[in-house]
Amino acid sequence: MPFADLGLSDELLKAVEEAGYSEPTPIQAQAIPSVLMMRDIIGIAQTGTGKTASFVLPMIDILAQGRARARMPRSLILEPTRELADQVAQNFEKYAKYTKLSTALLIGGVSMGDQIKALEKGVDVLIATPGRLMDLFERGNILLTGCSLLVIDEADRMLDMGFIPDIENICTKLPANRQTLLFSATMPPPIKKLADKFLSNPKSIEVARPATASANITQMLVPVAERDKREMLRKLLRSEGAESAIIFCNRKTMVRELNQSLKRHGFASGEIHGDIEQAARIAELERFKTGEINLLVASDVAARGLDIKGVSHVFNFDAPWHPDDYVHRIGRTGRAGATGKAFTFVTKSDAEAIENIEKLIGTKIPRLDTGIDVSPDENEAPRGRGGAKRGARKPAPKEPAAKAQAGKEPLAKDQAAKEPAGKQAAGSRAERPAAPAREERSPRREAEKPQRRGEQARDRDRDDGPDDGWNGPTPAFLNFGFGN
Repeated sequence: MPFADLGLSDELLKAVEEAGYSEPTPIQAQAIPSVLMMRDIIGIAQTGTGKTASFVLPMIDILAQGRARARMPRSLILEPTRELADQVAQNFEKYAKYTKLSTALLIGGVSMGDQIKALEKGVDVLIATPGRLMDLFERGNILLTGCSLLVIDEADRMLDMGFIPDIENICTKLPANRQTLLFSATMPPPIKKLADKFLSNPKSIEVARPATASANITQMLVPVAERDKREMLRKLLRSEGAESAIIFCNRKTMVRELNQSLKRHGFASGEIHGDIEQAARIAELERFKTGEINLLVASDVAARGLDIKGVSHVFNFDAPWHPDDYVHRIGRTGRAGATGKAFTFVTKSDAEAIENIEKLIGTKIPRLDTGIDVSPDENEAPRGRGGAKRGARKPAPKEPAAKAQAGKEPLAKDQAAKEPAGKQAAGSRAERPAAPAREERSPRREAEKPQRRGEQARDRDRDDGPDDGWNGPTPAFLNFGFGN
């Protein structure tokens, strides 16, 4: 089915053709006619299916007629991160070039004064992250009473980032008779509840089973010892001849250290995570897009929304803590009909995470024969959140400190040094079991320590929560076509 059969205007079809597209993706073919008919839509589609264009294109034709008024946007698109919002803005710039539609982008990291000036001129399309939108609304710089079309994009990501209360608050300030489009890769109960509350008789469109990985992606688990992960990565990069690869880590410190390690071994790599300023993130992504670097080490801020053509490989240097993140990480390759490969490094501590991932995607992931056994020890109890063993017995008390110092059970140097001289010889001290020796931790070693969901996962070095206090983490963007 060509785009011409979807009911789009000639001007819009011309812009689409100039962008190099002739046939819509399945989500576009199903959604565009319904959006043009002013229906509410629930679109369930994994990343890489062309979801963005399925609402951008019909919105351009719907809004082509009409006039924007100061501080009263005619439509609103909510995105969880600034890069996704910027990507949508780039789509409008590309496909609305034969119209007079105006857009404004409300995101963190950009001057609020410039955004207010744009709003005062009047905009047809307001693209915003929830935090910045609510900030300007509370300052009286935005009126939402004239907004007739609302798009909630990446709804499940909004849920992960804690934005659902903001979304509900925003919805109550919009006209009741608006058109609402909700898109999500998955449909957990809170998103279903949100849709039931704020959408009117929506048409549901699902182009792939929720939380499935693309059939175009060859997936492989790579058993490896924690200390050997970097060497294994270098071997795979060379043996696979990875032309363009994204390497995901769970922690920002590991992103930085792994990038430096790859550079020392002669690889052309860069990094992106939540501690990098907005301008630097965009510059690094541009280097990756143009091929100046062919490896991008990233935290989960880049797991969603990063849309770069030609990514041949994805490497999960760390197995993701959340199963959904696995789907979105490997979805950076195998996009728009292309094929790709995804390798996930697995250590003994990752058994539970891999089990949850395979349960989510409904299939067993084949393992690369590395000769490494990463199956849990038979006598090791399953670990709960925070890495604690469920049902494990408490270890027997160690030898008294006095005996340990005599050589039977050596005491760690740093702990012995910390004990005052008087206390080391005190009888009360000697009668009690010695505290377990504390291992001296270097920043590098602490960064490499496996983390699990729960208390240990709530670490400052994690990069899947809000950064800089603005409105959430920052996946990246680029290549603003139909690949999102």
